Amino acid sequence: MIQFCVCTIKRGRRHCPYGVKVILLAKVIAIANQKGGVGKTTTAVNLAACLGAMGKRTLLIDVDPQGNATSGVAVDKRQLTKSTYNILVDGVSAEECLFSTQYENLHIVPSSLNLAAAELEIAEKPHRESILKNSVLPIKFNYDYIIVDCPPSLGLITANALTIADTILVPIQCEYYALEGLSQLMSTVRRVKRQYNSSLELEGVLLTMYDGRLNLTQQVVEEVKKFFPRKVFKTVIPRGVRLSEAPSFGMPVIYYDKSCKGALAYTELAKEIVSKG
Repeated sequence: MIQFCVCTIKRGRRHCPYGVKVILLAKVIAIANQKGGVGKTTTAVNLAACLGAMGKRTLLIDVDPQGNATSGVAVDKRQLTKSTYNILVDGVSAEECLFSTQYENLHIVPSSLNLAAAELEIAEKPHRESILKNSVLPIKFNYDYIIVDCPPSLGLITANALTIADTILVPIQCEYYALEGLSQLMSTVRRVKRQYNSSLELEGVLLTMYDGRLNLTQQVVEEVKKFFPRKVFKTVIPRGVRLSEAPSFGMPVIYYDKSCKGALAYTELAKEIVSKG
């Protein structure tokens, strides 16, 4: 009889210390920041695509009612019959909502505009913070990484994303008021960690819209590093026209222009995350 051991070990190992066969669960990374316009969806789409291009089986889960991550991988929201709304409200399994994308090793559980009403509809449900977790758990064995694109708010949908996540990645734009609202975000993270997900950790802080020529950018970098000591990614995401253009074609930037600065930066971010295990 084959024994199976579900271990929390470094990705890539296939044997646990007890000598039994290891089944690795996907690492789940929630991309979250309640402040809008920080590059959250851009990061979710492009990180997921870069992980897939590296040969990692990757699932992108879109729980933002705007559904920009969904359209960012060329899935037509108007043609959807099932989405994350159905998971949260109707109890549909994540497996029933899976879509294959045209991009290497990348699947998506898409969002729909109906998701905007989901928080009101699940407010009275028992274990409402764990609905997404319970739906996705059966398919975690099928992936190496699961990337969750959160809405720009700290409500029940974000709580669901943080409950399923192993880590949270926080994009911060290199602009004035960059740290505004982050205390509230980290307070929410601590609450979820205390009540629903004791293993939740900070994956890191990602500096976006970076322009090293500006004094303001350097000031923001210094402030962010003070706020999150030893948790700021080495990789920074620059401003770039190609990075801004790619979503309008339903393409992650590495497929739109693999040699542009944005594509190279997100590839480096994916490598940095994989190296951490």
